[in-house]
Amino acid sequence: MSITGTLIVQMIVFLILIGFTMKYIWPPLVKALDERADKIAAGLAAADKANSALTAANKRVEEELAKTRNETALRLADAERRGQGIIEEAKARATEEAAKIVAAAHVEAQQQVVKAREALRTQVAELAVKGAEQILRKEVNASVHADLLSRLKTEL
Repeated sequence: MSITGTLIVQMIVFLILIGFTMKYIWPPLVKALDERADKIAAGLAAADKANSALTAANKRVEEELAKTRNETALRLADAERRGQGIIEEAKARATEEAAKIVAAAHVEAQQQVVKAREALRTQVAELAVKGAEQILRKEVNASVHADLLSRLKTEL
């Protein structure tokens, strides 16, 4: 066999191999590559979509955190206002109670002053009677003197 014949046979085999490859091997290979490219594109699109969803979720989380912080601040301010109100109410009640106690003490002091004056009047009257009795032992009319002393007692 000559080199030309071998070369021609090899060319024929090569062309048959190319035809076989183009008809049976190449289409599934291209199809697999296309599917792989589609999967990659879909994966990238899903990643982009997930990334935008994550960004939106982060934004919503930040908004909710800000809202929660504001609500917390409002609740703290409200609690502080309530606390101040309770303190003011307690102060008012304490002041009112103190005024009642002072008024009761004042009334009691007035009653004690009245009692002390009455006791003092009684003692002064007794002393006056004893003094007058000693001075006027010689006079016989004791009822007149008792009337005078009782008038003196009421005047005091």
